[in-house]
Amino acid sequence: MNKKQKVLYFILLIILFIGVTYLRNSQDDFEGGALEVHFIDVGQGDSILIKSNNEAMLIDGGKRSSKDVVLEYIQNERIENLKYIVATHPHEDHIGGLQNVIENIPVENILMPKVTANTKVFENLLDIISDKGLKITLAKSGDNYELDGSKLIIIAPNSEEYSNLNNYSVGIQLVFGQVGFVFTGDAEVPSEKEIVERFGSGLRADVLKLGHHGSNTSSTEDFLNAVNPKHAIVSAGDKNSYDHPHKEVLERLKKMGVEIYRTDLLGHIVVTSDGEDLKFIKQKN
Repeated sequence: MNKKQKVLYFILLIILFIGVTYLRNSQDDFEGGALEVHFIDVGQGDSILIKSNNEAMLIDGGKRSSKDVVLEYIQNERIENLKYIVATHPHEDHIGGLQNVIENIPVENILMPKVTANTKVFENLLDIISDKGLKITLAKSGDNYELDGSKLIIIAPNSEEYSNLNNYSVGIQLVFGQVGFVFTGDAEVPSEKEIVERFGSGLRADVLKLGHHGSNTSSTEDFLNAVNPKHAIVSAGDKNSYDHPHKEVLERLKKMGVEIYRTDLLGHIVVTSDGEDLKFIKQKN
């Protein structure tokens, strides 16, 4: 190999090294800039696992009968700890599985609304929170939280007294890059009206988790127009006795051109994003 060939060979090695380094860094950036929202199929209930870069949180834990489903799902995702657990409101189909999660996975923060329930499942939840030395943070509308690249905004509840426990539901807007999600627990018409009055067009999001499993007590036209979602998620049980989601809500969404995803039909639903685009993955149980 003459001198000229050696120089060319050396230059090629440098170019190859730079190229490999660039690809590796680009891959690291992609893996470190990802959002995953898992709508876990817990039957007639709610449970949502959110992974933003290197941190994770859980919104609700489904029923007591689905406690193992939720825990195993989180463990299969290799979640070593949860930065937040949000118990939207003290109904069994939302908090029933949380005791099992808190017993087995380290949790940093517990967010709950300012309301109690005289039920054994609620008492058990408070007991495990106390046993683990955790403190409850009251979810206050307008408060902001961070989840490693995602901004969390509490949008409900906006009052201190409701006649229906569903309206105490903690509502959350998640913003990751250019995409947004809205989670509403079982919020019904009174809460939705307050959310719209306070946040208005700032509610706009790509994905909406429908309130109260798609019941006609929620998802009013005014609320849907304010959020203006492209996609809607229904968390409901297969052939449930409540007939959720209700026909009029589905028709309302279809009229708006919203794409509908249902856990009762599709099983677990995973939405991933790089901050610009969304991808939906259906995982039938």
